This record gives sequence, structure tokens and C-alpha cells, in this order.
Amino acid sequence: MALQSARRLSAWAQELLAGATGAVVMLAVVLTLGLLALAPLGPALAAHGVTAALATAGIGALVYALVLRVGMPVSGPSSATALIFAGLLAQLAGDPHWRADPQATLAPVLAAAGLAVAGAGLLQMVIAWLGLGRLAQYVPQPVLAGFMNGVSLLILQAQLPVLLGLGRGGRPGTGLEPAVLALGLATAGITWLLAWRRPRWPGQLLGLLTGLALYALLQVLAPSLALGPLVGGAMDMQAGPLAQALDAAAGRLAWPGLPAGLPTPDLPGQLLAPGTGDLLARHWAAVATCALMLALIGALESVLSALALERQLGTRTRLDAMLFALGLSNLVSGLFGGLPGVLLRARALATLHAGGRGWRAAVAGALTFLLVAALLAPQVARLPLAVLAGVMLTVAVSLSDRWTRQLLEQWRSGERSADLWQNLAIVAVVCAVTVWQGFALGVSAGCMLALALFVRGMHHSLVRVSYSAVAGPSRRVHPPPQEAWLQTARARILVLELEGALFFGSAQRVAQAADTLPDGLRMLVLDLRAVNMIDASGALLLQRASLTLADSGRQLLLAGVTPDSPHGRRLRAAGCFREDPRDDWFPDVDRAVEAAELRLLAEAGLAAPDPRLPLVASGLFQGLDAAQAGLLASRMPLRRLAPGEVLFHQGDAADDGLYVLTRGSITVLGGMVQGQAPHRLASLPVGWMLGETAMLDGAGRSGTAVADGALELHQLSLAAVQQLSATQPALAALVYRNIALHLSQRLRRSTPVVRARNVDG
Repeated sequence: MALQSARRLSAWAQELLAGATGAVVMLAVVLTLGLLALAPLGPALAAHGVTAALATAGIGALVYALVLRVGMPVSGPSSATALIFAGLLAQLAGDPHWRADPQATLAPVLAAAGLAVAGAGLLQMVIAWLGLGRLAQYVPQPVLAGFMNGVSLLILQAQLPVLLGLGRGGRPGTGLEPAVLALGLATAGITWLLAWRRPRWPGQLLGLLTGLALYALLQVLAPSLALGPLVGGAMDMQAGPLAQALDAAAGRLAWPGLPAGLPTPDLPGQLLAPGTGDLLARHWAAVATCALMLALIGALESVLSALALERQLGTRTRLDAMLFALGLSNLVSGLFGGLPGVLLRARALATLHAGGRGWRAAVAGALTFLLVAALLAPQVARLPLAVLAGVMLTVAVSLSDRWTRQLLEQWRSGERSADLWQNLAIVAVVCAVTVWQGFALGVSAGCMLALALFVRGMHHSLVRVSYSAVAGPSRRVHPPPQEAWLQTARARILVLELEGALFFGSAQRVAQAADTLPDGLRMLVLDLRAVNMIDASGALLLQRASLTLADSGRQLLLAGVTPDSPHGRRLRAAGCFREDPRDDWFPDVDRAVEAAELRLLAEAGLAAPDPRLPLVASGLFQGLDAAQAGLLASRMPLRRLAPGEVLFHQGDAADDGLYVLTRGSITVLGGMVQGQAPHRLASLPVGWMLGETAMLDGAGRSGTAVADGALELHQLSLAAVQQLSATQPALAALVYRNIALHLSQRLRRSTPVVRARNVDG
């Protein structure tokens, strides 16, 4: 009992330490996102952004972890939602009353922002209550990519005033300050260098610490050097940075910009402030639009993060439960003046790397942020904005959409398909309109354009051919007992050949097909060789279909996908099918159907791990008496091949005759000449012969024979056959008859395949 208690206490301690470590690693990002969110209200209110970000990462994240309590329930502000929030504040900052008297209008403005966050939380709870959580993953990927690229550009744009030394201390700037720019770029460069050379290290936290060390060094070496404002923003900017720090340490300066203590629920009081009702009446549409966009984008970002974390955690995410907990946390964050929160994948990964595995670590991380807000406010207020802006540069670059870069790489490599141009056009339109007119109009324009392309694409069927493996078996020839059983069992394997683009407008049809499979079906093979494009929406739906089928005891196999193929790289670029090695990816449909057949045989207990057969039991010896069998066997020497060893090559002369396989299996490949891709002609089991056609017609080997594993076979050379014809004509006639029967058997077996599909090569 004592040992169990000690282990339980050790597990708790590990969870708490991991959660606190993950929070510290994310501290730099959380602080910079707070500055970004409140940037439209001016540098004087930067500290309010830090307080709001800590409220979200503390109070909101605590509610989220305690309500959900499954998986790794960590939340916090994100770049996308912080920028949407900043867009609302930018519109409110254009109000005449704010321009005339910002101090008197601050409470109404913060009330409107808090209502938007709380409203987003309510909308997310409604989405969860209606069971619409899974619909968030169907937002068109080109729209999301364009939006994320626009967000990245806007974040970069927002850092320019700080990095160029403009508006220092809330007053008009005097021009470029090289030291401020150099400090910010040095911080960004160090952060990028760490991420490149040490990707598992907390690069942004270490970059922040290095930037602070550089800032302190410059204070000592050049006390009069202007290095820009600090987060507190309330100090006497006429004094040098070193003098300011010493005065602050001695308690001679106040830091009113960042109040110490835990966040408080200020929204009710702000709603009652004078002028709040009038401000909301003038800007209700902007507040409502912001709440809707925060709800949708936050839900989408959280769903994508949850799906990406499923395999790492080994758990399944109940999306509606996750969105309900997220909505409740945003509702509480809005009451406490916080920013909108999402399921924060970066914080989850940081906690996982530190050893955390569950909701206790998430709670510990939230409490760590609250501890920073309660006890370390003066220290946070002394952080230089230039250093935080440098960290934010790295956030902006990392936020740029990788899928867009993949599309551009395809374009540079020479691809000019209509689907590629359409996706790039949507990305460009959404990005440009987002930067020009804001997130609401950008996303709306992108959705309208995507909808038009979707309606156009509805005229094209994604599923080109559908057939059972009874009509299209693999080219592996199974031993007679297994083959007899598979004659009916192949009905449990369904093959769908897809054609065109697997994107947000068409992938749902595949998901519907997976959800409506007939009873008794065990394997679904999707042939993606004719698919010319897979976007993130299509990739996510494929992964969800795989997980859904696995839950029902079925399997999804993908043909035309390998780790090095374009489809494999696109699926993994979307964060799907990340585990290696994969047993559900195959280069072609033939290999996929073969895997399905072998799995059915294994489930039925009919698999033969090391098949062997006496030579005299093969088809070549059919109808021979003992003397004839002994004579023929004496002329067929044994050969052994190692795995992967070649028996003969395509085009070789057939003087060595035919072979009979007595142990293992061998695959015959066609297209093994320059300019042709190799493909499997057949995989042969024990008892089968190969090479007989070339021996009979003398035209050379039609394929290359490669050992699947360690195997044994017996050779009947052309010279031996000719000698039998001369000395034992009756035996030679029986041999030729058995060769003819074998060829007839192969022809009969290949007929259904030819009828069902067009065989390559």
C-alpha cells in the first residue's frame, strides 16, 4: 500500500512539474500574443494585453482542464484568434469617442471586447450542444490557408512600429532607432537558429531569455542607448534604461501599467460604465461578427489540434465535449477580460515533452500562469517590447501556411493543373482581402469563391470504379486451400477507385461511403492513384474514416500512397498518418488487395508462415507413376535464393528452362526496362512453376523474378526436357501436358481481373 501511495505521489509530482514546465516554455508566446491583441489601442495599453493573455492562459485554461479532464486539455490564446480580436479593437479604436478621450472610453471598449469573447464561448457551446463539432473540420482548406497567411502578414506588419522605434513610450516616434531594430532581429535570429539546430529545445523561451540577456548587456555597455519601451510603459522615458531598472528595483518608480494580483471578473462593471451602451449600439455588428469568427476559427483550430494529438496521446477526442469545455472557458475568459482561447497544440506538445500525460498537468500549467500574474507582474512589466517583437516575428513566420508552400513547390516543379490554380487563387484572394479589409471580409470572400468551385465540382464523380475483390483479386497466387477459402471471403473486400481532387468539396462523399458500408465488409481499399490533389480537409477526412472503421472492427487501406510519394507527403504535411512504419499504405491497389487477403487468412487461422511442398506433389508431376516421378525429379536440381535475390531478369534467354517452387514465394515483376515503372505480374506460391512460357516459345523472359523471402525451387532446364523427349517420349508428353494444364489454370485465374479493371502493363 505504501509503495502504491509513493508511486501515485510520484506520478502526481511528474504531472505537476511537466505542466509547470510547459507553461514556462509557452510564456514568451503568451506574452507576445497579449501585446498583439491589444496593439490597436496603442503602446500605452500593451500591459493590458499581457494581463488579458495571462487571464486566458490561467483562468480560462483552468476551467477548460477541469471541465474536460480527458487527453491533454490545455488551452490558451492563439495567433489567429488574437489577430481577430485585434481586428475588433482596431475598429473600436476608430470610434470618435475613443479618439477624443481614450481614458474615458476604455471601459466601454474593453466591455465590447469581453462580450465578443464571451459570445464566442456561448456560440461554441451551442455548436457542441447541436452536435456540430465535427463540421468545423470541413472549412475549406484554401480558405483557412489564405486566412493564416493573411494573419502572418498582419502580425509582421504589427511589429514594425516597435522594431523601427516608432511611437516609443506612447509618443510620436523620431525615426529609425537602429539599436531597437538590431535587438529585435537578434532575438528572432537566435530563436530561429535554436529551432533549426535544436528543434526539441524550447526555442522561443530560450530566444526570449537570450534577448533579455543581450538587452541587459547593452544597458551596461551603453547606458544612454535607446532600446525602446518596456511592457509597463509607464516609466520616465527620459532616464536611461539602466537607471530606470535600478530605480525600479529600489522602488522609486511605480508600474501602474501592469497591476499585480489575480485577474478579476471586470466585464459586469465595464458593461455598467457610462457610454458602454452607446458604444455597443454603434458597433454591435462588429462585435457580433467578431464573436462568430472567434467561435468558428477557434473551433476549427481546436478540432485540427485535437485530431493531430489523438495518435500521440493514444486517445480518441469527443469533439463536441471538447468544444463545450472550450466554449465555457471562453465564456469565463470574457468575464475576466481575457483573450479568446483555443486548444493550444504547441503547449500540449511542450507539456508532453516534459513528461505530462493528462489533465493534472494541464491544471498545473494554468496555475503557473496565474502565479506569474499574481506574483511576477513587476518583472513582466520590465520586459522590453523589442525583444518580445523579435519573438513575435518567429511566431508570424511559423504561422504561415505550410500547405501553401507545398502548392507553390508543386507549381515550381512544373505542375499546372486546374485544381492547383484554383486552390492558389482562393489562397491569394483570402490573404489579400484579409490584409486589405480584415478577417471577416477575407474569409467571406474565400468561402464564396470556394462554394462556387464546389458547386462546379459537384458535376464530377469522385468515385470512378467500385468493385469487390472477388472480381479483382490480387496477383498473389495463394496455395489451393487458402485460395478455395478466399473465393467467397474476397466479398468482404471493397475497392473504390477515386479520380480527381480529394478536397473539401468532394472528400465528404468518401466519408459517407465509409459510413454506409454493407454488413460483413471487413476491408475498404481506396485507390488514390488517379487522385491529382489532396488538401488538408481531404487528408483529415481520410484519417477520420480510418479511425471510424477501426472502431467498428474494419480496416481502411490506401493504395497509391507511400511515405515518399506526393500523396504520402501531403497527408503528413496535413498532420495525418504520422506514425511509421505504416501497414495501411501501399504503392498500388494490387498490393493493397493482397494485404487485405492475407489479413483475412490470418484472422481465419489459414495463414502459412513458411509454406513447403514436396517436389513430387507439384502440378508438374501430376499423373506420373513412381518411376517416372523419380526420373523427372533426378533431372531437377535444387536451388536456394536469399530474400530479394533475383532468379532471372526480364529479357534473359530461357535456356535454364522452368522452375518449380517448393518453399517460400517469388514475385515476377514487369516493366523492368528503361522508361517504364515496374509492376507486379504475379506472386507465386509453393507448387507453382514459372519460366515455362519463355522456355516453350524461346522469346526470352517476360519479367524479372525476385525472391520474396528465403526460398527453394527446382530447375528443369531446356536441355533436360529435350533429352527426355529423345529418351522418354511418354514421360516428356506428360510433362508437356502438365505445363499446358498449368498455363490454362493461370489464364482462368487472370480472366476476372481483366474484366474488373484495366491491368497496368
